[in-house]
Amino acid sequence: MSDVQSFKQSQKYETFSYLPEMTADQVRRQIQYCIAQGWSPSIEHSEKENAFGHYWYMWKLPLFGEQSVEAVLAEIDECRRANPGHLVRFVAYDNYAQSQGMAFVVDRGR
Repeated sequence: MSDVQSFKQSQKYETFSYLPEMTADQVRRQIQYCIAQGWSPSIEHSEKENAFGHYWYMWKLPLFGEQSVEAVLAEIDECRRANPGHLVRFVAYDNYAQSQGMAFVVDRGR
């Protein structure tokens, strides 16, 4: 439990923010899980100062029916390059429940 961070140590954007930063393999496995659930991947980005008070910008349309983790990771990288300094978030939409199945920040815009 020593890896769990205090809220006051750094800005928190979502549930996974309280854990150590995910490795590339852990991000890949989370995306793979979402795709296996049949959820639609999507990517969003926002300026740090607007992350709490405004909607995030959607990067393209959700990747409906996407089955390739590599394609999703490529879109995340493209979003990072196009929006330097922005926070980048992965979102998976559950088509059945009509809600987000999962969302987490993949780049904190350093």
